[in-house]
Amino acid sequence: MTKLVTIFGGSGFVGRYIAQKLAADGWRVRVAVRRPNEALHVKPYGVVGQVEPVFCNIRDDASVAAVMTGADAVVNCVGTFDRKGRNNFDAVQHEGAERVARIAAAHSVGTLVHISALGIEADEKSEYAASKRAGEEGVLQHFPRAMILRPSVIFGPEDGFFNRFASMTRMGPFLPLVGGGTMFQPVYVEDVALAAVKGVNGEAHGTFELGGPEAKSLRGWVDQVMQEVNREKIVIKLPMFMGRIMAWGFDLMQTLSLGLFRNGLITRDQVKQLGSDSVVSDSAKTLADLGIKPVAAESVIDSYLWRYRPSGQYDAIRDSAKNLKI
Repeated sequence: MTKLVTIFGGSGFVGRYIAQKLAADGWRVRVAVRRPNEALHVKPYGVVGQVEPVFCNIRDDASVAAVMTGADAVVNCVGTFDRKGRNNFDAVQHEGAERVARIAAAHSVGTLVHISALGIEADEKSEYAASKRAGEEGVLQHFPRAMILRPSVIFGPEDGFFNRFASMTRMGPFLPLVGGGTMFQPVYVEDVALAAVKGVNGEAHGTFELGGPEAKSLRGWVDQVMQEVNREKIVIKLPMFMGRIMAWGFDLMQTLSLGLFRNGLITRDQVKQLGSDSVVSDSAKTLADLGIKPVAAESVIDSYLWRYRPSGQYDAIRDSAKNLKI
């Protein structure tokens, strides 16, 4: 009989890639999400009925148990950047993660993969990092043989990292930057998915730190983005105290607007996160220990950042036309 895997958050950026790979390997995939009607894009990942989105509220025991019934493996990709509300850091990344592991153990699930984040051990100020650390502890308490993946910022066509800065290059001559000296080691979403699949198949367990082949400062990656999109901007490196003031203002606007304004620019907690590097430590188990050769960002990002160029896909043609002699 074909094995069944439940992927919490399986329709999101990382989860969809894991779902695709497991479906290709013959698994039946149950995609557990809050809004199944918005996750119908996962159904074509397999043959008819192989990949199914189902409702689940990770904050509720009965809901989590229902989608885990009969599962041979579980992957938890659920995360949040919300400090407040019902789906806040603690509710999702601490209590939710621990709930998934506890119920998985009670259901005698064979393997569990938990997606965490890199740099959370060194980050003592961020509430996001604290909830991630607590989540890992809760997972290992109930499911000691779980695989925990700690990726740096993840890149791919739908990412919120390179796309975000590429979008910013279209807004005026200046590009303000907080935490320009913070180091990042972006990892390709396909590599993260491959690592998760190995955990689902029982090929590895333990904690792995996932990073790409190159680490640069945030300013270095922004320069790379500007090169890819053929735009030159004056980068204004803002001190951290200025970032905190700006973030406080944006957070206040969200609070006063009762959520009508969503702070998608920078939050106070994100400023705190920028105080810690997101790079793989020397002593950690990495993609290499899983037999995965990490893909370099430079070899991928041009395939989806082209739409931010002044002439989009025709930028190269325009540049070539400049060299024509009449």
